[in-house]
Amino acid sequence: MHGSEHHELVRRTAEIVPVLRAHAAWGDEHRRLHEAALEAMADAGVLRLRVPAEHGGLEADLATVVEVIAELARGDGSAAWTAAVWATSTWVVGQFPADVRREVFAKPDVRVTGILSPTATAEPVGGGVLVNGRWAFTTGASQSHWITNAALLLPDRAPVALAIPLVDLEVVDDWHTTGLRATGSVTTVAKDVFVPAERVLRLAPVLGAHPDAAEPMFRAPFMPAACAAVGAPAVGLARAAVDGARATASAAGLREATVLADEAEFHARRTAAVVDLKAAGGEEWTPEEHAGVRRDLGEACLRARDAVDVLGGDDPTLHRIQRDVHAVNLHAILHPNANLERYSSVFLGRPRES
Repeated sequence: MHGSEHHELVRRTAEIVPVLRAHAAWGDEHRRLHEAALEAMADAGVLRLRVPAEHGGLEADLATVVEVIAELARGDGSAAWTAAVWATSTWVVGQFPADVRREVFAKPDVRVTGILSPTATAEPVGGGVLVNGRWAFTTGASQSHWITNAALLLPDRAPVALAIPLVDLEVVDDWHTTGLRATGSVTTVAKDVFVPAERVLRLAPVLGAHPDAAEPMFRAPFMPAACAAVGAPAVGLARAAVDGARATASAAGLREATVLADEAEFHARRTAAVVDLKAAGGEEWTPEEHAGVRRDLGEACLRARDAVDVLGGDDPTLHRIQRDVHAVNLHAILHPNANLERYSSVFLGRPRES
């Protein structure tokens, strides 16, 4: 995005932070986002972050995505996490054939979630596939319109991405957690769900980079961009904790937390800058660069968590922020220890791809 567009979107997002903050406790109690929060995010343009421009989207670069998501987390960590997943999943839809993109994006501010762990099967039948299985941790499922879950295509068990209307799936209300409660990351179930062939996409090409793509956001591989998006809530949560504790925290505690929050932001922004720079030139990714991104995001989440923990206290809002940032740190692709292990392998001469 151009600088003016970037700043305008961030400004609009900052304006809805009070709305998100006002409904965060409600979301925490009811385990879903308040309708006012959804409307505010739509009005600000958040739901169109990674929608292709040809379908009315903003086609935002990753630096914009990270800053917007972090800004949302200043109001509500769950809203930020859900928006990050929706942004990532709409990016996945952008790789489907034109007819599918038109169908999904025909609804203004469509909300698309997804799980790319292939924990279901897709059996070929006339005109498409028959899908059976279940996917855990489907963020915002009850408040989404479409899903881009993955399955194993029989008989060769090749992973595929599926575009499925949420109404075709069963939603199991099993999200009972201490953190990120309003994300409603429930289980979704497919029972003999027919998916037309045009809405079945081999997963390997989706996850890889497309250096010749006309849109820069499709030139970057899936994992670095997705990790950066879902890591951004940690940055905003740390900012929110520091802002909320200014009147009550000790000078020493506030100073330490501020430094840690700044360090978290540095690592998140560096990741976004690397992804955008390489995407602009359609450059290939090395294993070392993949590992570096995971290192930065692990460090961002760790420092954000430490910033919040330094402040502590019994304030209900700070306590919710603390629960949320700890939940972010437990995610498989963001866990600091796991990502440090990935980066350490570079020094041992045995780099891994992601």
